[in-house]
Amino acid sequence: MGTPSQPAITSPLLSMWALFLGVALMMLGNGLQGTLLGVRSSIEGFSTGVIGAIQAAYYLGFLLGSRFTMRALGSVGHVRVFAALASSASTAVLLHALFVNAPTWFLMRFVTGFCMAGLYVVVESWLNDQATPETRGRTLSIYMVVTMGGVTGGQFLLNLAPPDSFELFVAASVLVSMSLVPMALSEASAPPIVRPEPLPFRTLMRIVPTGVITMFFTGAAAGALFAFGPVYAAEIGMSTARISLFLSAALLGATLLQIPIGSLSDRVPRRGVMAVAAAIATAASLFGAGTGTGPGAFVAMFAIGATSFPLYSLAIAYTNDWIEPGQRVGASALLVMVNGVGAVLGPLLASALMAVFDPSAYWWSLIVTHGAIVSYVGYRIVARDPVPVDEQTTYQPYPARSSALAVVIGRRRSKAKKKTATD
Repeated sequence: MGTPSQPAITSPLLSMWALFLGVALMMLGNGLQGTLLGVRSSIEGFSTGVIGAIQAAYYLGFLLGSRFTMRALGSVGHVRVFAALASSASTAVLLHALFVNAPTWFLMRFVTGFCMAGLYVVVESWLNDQATPETRGRTLSIYMVVTMGGVTGGQFLLNLAPPDSFELFVAASVLVSMSLVPMALSEASAPPIVRPEPLPFRTLMRIVPTGVITMFFTGAAAGALFAFGPVYAAEIGMSTARISLFLSAALLGATLLQIPIGSLSDRVPRRGVMAVAAAIATAASLFGAGTGTGPGAFVAMFAIGATSFPLYSLAIAYTNDWIEPGQRVGASALLVMVNGVGAVLGPLLASALMAVFDPSAYWWSLIVTHGAIVSYVGYRIVARDPVPVDEQTTYQPYPARSSALAVVIGRRRSKAKKKTATD
């Protein structure tokens, strides 16, 4: 008697449920940990400069982790790499609770960033391999919503226990560890490793400086926004519940307006959209500087998240407008690296300003970074003609600091006409 055949899963997206669940758990834990460390650093009395170094360590680890992971995947495979990184990240969270001192926190924050970058690489390359040409856009949109939703949910977990206790560290550790379970049980086959062909940085900077500069300052703004958002909120006396709302307002804005802003950039010159978005983020930061703990602070954060986060995807799309299809893989990899360098420097800028002035200087770190984008993009609008709208590539919403997915989707975007000029 024959064994009945198992019904095939007809929807490619349905077959990815385990990957999306793993991402959701991972981001819940990471979102909780990032905010918790900012609040707890303030409670422990760490100086602003020390907090800046600790928070920058995460982005430094993130910058290095993706490169290591791409090599490791070719040796031991996706599930084993994910298991090793998730276990290491989970352990690093607990060590924060066991050893409350700046050197340990700096090292563990670096380890966390290193591991999280690798986890992104594993998940994103896996998702991209499972997606078909017809479902790739929807896969990216779902991934963005799950990622941003997970980080947003992590902010509210801050209310489960006092931030000066160990329970929240345990909760974050458990969530990161549990992300391994659906990944290990996934029926999806592990994908092959695709390494991008290198593109010299000097070449990319010569062809499309606007994309590179925008990506750098976008990373700096995002690094300052989330590394010092909890610190600023704690130092001006916000309660734990209000700190959660303060940070989640930015994430909510980013989730709701990524696609509308991107769609607009497909219909009008993209540099104009970039300049206006950065100008709104700058104005919102100026507004936030005078709000204190009032409702205006939450409005400012929503507006900053809604206009700042899309700049990451806009920079990728604008770069693809100018380069040849064969250069997109290397260009996307470089842009991710440039964003990471900016994210390392962003917390250092915020900490320096807050140390010299007062906590309200947090907003000035966002004014400086977004204002730099407005100034440079405005200059390029005057200095160079735009790509015709009908020759622009199609915008795709990427989660901030996306790694493998940005690289591979950049390679598979629609064909563009050959460009011989620079932007």
